[in-house]
Amino acid sequence: MKFRTEIDIKRWTNPLDYSHKILCLGSCFARNIAELLEHNKFRVTTSPTGTLFNPASIALTMRLMSEGYTPKDEDIVELDGSYLSYKFHSDISADSPEALTDVATEALERGRRAMHEADTTIITLGTAWVYRLNATGEVVANCHKQPQRLFSRELLTVTECEALLEEMLSLTESRIVLTLSPVRHVGEGLEDNSLSKAILRVAIANICRRHPDRTVYFPSFEMLVDDLRDYRFYGDDLVHPSRQAIEYIAEHFFDAALSPRAREQMQQIRDIVAAVNHRPHNPRSQTYQEFCRRQLAAMERLSEIDFSQERATMERMLQINL
Repeated sequence: MKFRTEIDIKRWTNPLDYSHKILCLGSCFARNIAELLEHNKFRVTTSPTGTLFNPASIALTMRLMSEGYTPKDEDIVELDGSYLSYKFHSDISADSPEALTDVATEALERGRRAMHEADTTIITLGTAWVYRLNATGEVVANCHKQPQRLFSRELLTVTECEALLEEMLSLTESRIVLTLSPVRHVGEGLEDNSLSKAILRVAIANICRRHPDRTVYFPSFEMLVDDLRDYRFYGDDLVHPSRQAIEYIAEHFFDAALSPRAREQMQQIRDIVAAVNHRPHNPRSQTYQEFCRRQLAAMERLSEIDFSQERATMERMLQINL
């Protein structure tokens, strides 16, 4: 008897390994996946300019990373003593317009380097609804709690979303992994959220058919909606996936995306991290000293992985016995 409709996810023909560099852009679900990649010691740059929900803002950010940008007066808004830009998430803020320019420039430069070096770019689309600033007609990345009368709400078409995805492909030489965020944008209304997700899913499918050598679709949306499909896999807000759901989706991502060697290394890495985080009964004992040396030797065998934190911990624990 079956109680779930599991999704058969094919393994990638060109899998990821620990030599690859990854850039994650898009909605908060992109950050969730990036955090798990980072936890498993992959080299990841996550949303340098903050969370971005719609394809227009993601494409714009990639363009600004390529070309550089200095905030203009009409882009800057003041909120409770902080200065922000309509082109970025509220993560990019400062206590003066001049400082905001420095923060934005630094974030874009970090993104430019990551975009240039990335072997794989993971882009998670959240919504096809956008808000245009009436004064300029430009789509904003975030309304920053400004009065609603300043903006016009608009639903992007499939054609417009495809054009934006084409632009993203043109701005990087990396492979692009496209995902559709399972987070429901209930603020738009459930009917409008469903319409928005459908538009994005069709646009993604068309792009993947058009560029099979450059793009991969990962079904994170379908995994939560069609496989797990139960409110116990959502957070308290009944909108965002729970930690358990995110880890379930991530494990399927790892199964599909990683090379056999990377999967083997990932398990070794998890064992080392768990060992380092283990609290010893007697940190001054000879047994624990030998334990620390074994972990340092295991890290040495994985020399391409950044174990700087874990190595420092083990070396510090050895020092207390001197």
